[in-house]
Amino acid sequence: MTNFNIKVISDPVCPFCYLGKARLNRAIDVYKKTYPAGKDDNFNVTWQAYYLDPTAPKKGVPVNERMAARFGAERLEMMHDRMKKLGAAEGFNFTFDGKVGHTRDAHRAVQLAKTKGPEVENAVMTSIMKSYFEEGGDVTSWDMIVDAAVKGGLEKEEVKKWLEEGKGGAEVDKQVEDAYRKGVRGVPHFVINDKYEIGGAQDVGEFLETLVAAKQGGGGSNGQDGLTC
Repeated sequence: MTNFNIKVISDPVCPFCYLGKARLNRAIDVYKKTYPAGKDDNFNVTWQAYYLDPTAPKKGVPVNERMAARFGAERLEMMHDRMKKLGAAEGFNFTFDGKVGHTRDAHRAVQLAKTKGPEVENAVMTSIMKSYFEEGGDVTSWDMIVDAAVKGGLEKEEVKKWLEEGKGGAEVDKQVEDAYRKGVRGVPHFVINDKYEIGGAQDVGEFLETLVAAKQGGGGSNGQDGLTC
């Protein structure tokens, strides 16, 4: 039996992080069904914080407004069309109705979830991304963060207290600095067993190939870059 420890360096406002995790999940499912005795292997997925924009406002602003200012209306429409197609392939419905801003508090909620184990940690991060990308949520809003965390399995009052007391912030900042120091310049970035690295939201086949390489114990590798923010 092999233990796969998979770290996902991510920012919840990156759509490719949402896509990449879904593709990783599919690759794990395929691996368990097709690799000899693969169903007996364990997959432990955890998250490491990353700030795509450390200067983002603490109060959320409409994502369309911020993106249009950066890319222009015409290019933004093309980006929306592309993301909707990519999302639909994973069963997602990107709305682009959310509000974007600094993600430190969202990451702090994930830090609380981390204390409950990988299953809850994954559920909370996924819930936060779903709220932002598919339900028009404000990623800076404590109300949204608390609601998403509760959907992921945390207790409402515990999350509120955690946020109010500023807990998890130092850990988040340290994780972000660690990623920068190691040269991570785009997310998602996957690290498997501290040896194999995959940059971006790769195709399922690329993830599967890396999982098999990790299982067989070959030399470490850096996969080709996929879709990143």
